[in-house]
Amino acid sequence: MVGVMSPREALAMAEARGLDLIEIAPTASPPTCKIMDYGKWKYENKKKEKEAKKKQTVITVKEIQVRPRTDDHDIDVKVRHARRFLLDGDKVKVNLRFMGRELAHQEYGMATLKRVRDMLMDVAMVETPPKVEGKQAFLLLAPDPVKVKEYLKNKPKPEAPTEPLETEEEAQET
Repeated sequence: MVGVMSPREALAMAEARGLDLIEIAPTASPPTCKIMDYGKWKYENKKKEKEAKKKQTVITVKEIQVRPRTDDHDIDVKVRHARRFLLDGDKVKVNLRFMGRELAHQEYGMATLKRVRDMLMDVAMVETPPKVEGKQAFLLLAPDPVKVKEYLKNKPKPEAPTEPLETEEEAQET
């Protein structure tokens, strides 16, 4: 805090220190200025922005497509993929497309969506309930952090592959 001075004096003071004179509040009366290294300030701000970007999590929406007549095994496979997406922290949108006469029996499609929802409730929460729009219905699921943590805690760990034992011939050679 130097106080009120003319712009020439302030500029001379900044040049004497080898720094820049930066106007902070131009609308104030009198305008407020600061003496600092502008290049260093820009560099530090850029570093802070990069650091903030690194810590930012990007949530993507993955899509799973099913039909009202999709077979049980195929649904199981798609649910496995959806579970993997949810465990990775992504949202999952389950699309169900009606074709032709399937539109007359939308209850089958809704039953399929509810079945998929029920199968994934151990790791997800419903963000948008099953909804029909035109010729398709969809359901949006988001990972539930508490359920995901519990699921990973209870999930059995895969055993590490053991090395094959030496055959008698290999043992005799050494």
